[in-house]
Amino acid sequence: MISQEIVLNGKKYRLTLTDQVLSDVRRLKALYNAAYEDPESFEEVSSAISDTINQIASTVEPSVSDSDLDGLIQAVMKAVDEKSRETEDARARHVEEKAKAERKNASQAKKSKKLHNS
Repeated sequence: MISQEIVLNGKKYRLTLTDQVLSDVRRLKALYNAAYEDPESFEEVSSAISDTINQIASTVEPSVSDSDLDGLIQAVMKAVDEKSRETEDARARHVEEKAKAERKNASQAKKSKKLHNS
């Protein structure tokens, strides 16, 4: 779990990025996209959007005022995007380092084989 501090209108909020929060943010983005792609469906998804926003807001301490709610949700979505990018970058570096190590081991094995065959 990763803790994040968010400052809105001079107020500090603390957010813990749990798997549930990450899932809620992904769900909220999907709901926003559904409403954007089909404006007629907005009424259908608006209560799900509201529920998801309230679920995300409930994970923040202290409780968020209504005037800060929109800014908070935007900040949470940004924080989740940043952490997702960091995770993907770390994963890519790990895969790259693993491939380098495998190539190095293969190269050393070939050299060793040549020395034994000489």
